[in-house]
Amino acid sequence: MISDANSETRRRDYISYSAISTFRSCPLKYKFRYIDGLDADTVSSSLIFGTAIHAAIEEYFRAKMADDTLPTQPEMLEVYHQIWQGADIDNVQLGKTESLEGLALLAGKIITAFLASDLASIDGQILGVEEELRGKLIDGVPDLLGRVDLLLETSDTVSVVDFKTARAAWTPDQASDNSEQLMLYCDLVRRLVPGKSLRLKYVVFTKTKDPAVQLIDLPFQEEQLDRTKTAIKAIWAAIETGNFYPVPSIMNCPGCGYRRQCAVWPKPAV
Repeated sequence: MISDANSETRRRDYISYSAISTFRSCPLKYKFRYIDGLDADTVSSSLIFGTAIHAAIEEYFRAKMADDTLPTQPEMLEVYHQIWQGADIDNVQLGKTESLEGLALLAGKIITAFLASDLASIDGQILGVEEELRGKLIDGVPDLLGRVDLLLETSDTVSVVDFKTARAAWTPDQASDNSEQLMLYCDLVRRLVPGKSLRLKYVVFTKTKDPAVQLIDLPFQEEQLDRTKTAIKAIWAAIETGNFYPVPSIMNCPGCGYRRQCAVWPKPAV
């Protein structure tokens, strides 16, 4: 069994931060998704909602980068709806107080808040929107593959920007605790823009009654990057052992799309 798992993991010539995070939270979920290639039975509404908001905001910045006419709020909201139209609604797991109509109303408010925010008129040259980056960062670990929501350049600085949707505004500690992914992306970006200082920027769209757009700026820190790389190297070594097991969690299990496959483990998942 272990040799088979090793064979499967070595066929992957790249790793994503989301895959690393999945293994951290539950090695068995990693196996179902990234080795067995199983589709989840359900997907959370928050995941599709966040993806749809991302797509609407990215539409705006693509137009801004191309110096085209900027989309209006209704046009951006149509992009949001297009993402939902492509989803398998029957498999979407809504929250107890959620409805598709309510989420659409919230999306409209978030887009309106974005258009009125400093982010919509942010200074600097846009280098990329939903930019794919790939590179070798850690010895013994496959290439890191990632997508950066927004890359902004000023005279002396390049900012790696990540969009987040959240139930409430983030604290500085939350931003710092979540900065591993952006630190790694900064490491990829700096190879493309030598000599520039790097900044991490989080844009948090709050899913509150009156949505807000929160901008959080963090410095690029070599010490934190080195710590992250050390952790990922250890995680990849654990993945290669093929030792996949469930991690029951009151936080993660209720919304997991692999509950059916997990319930019959260690029988083969189908």
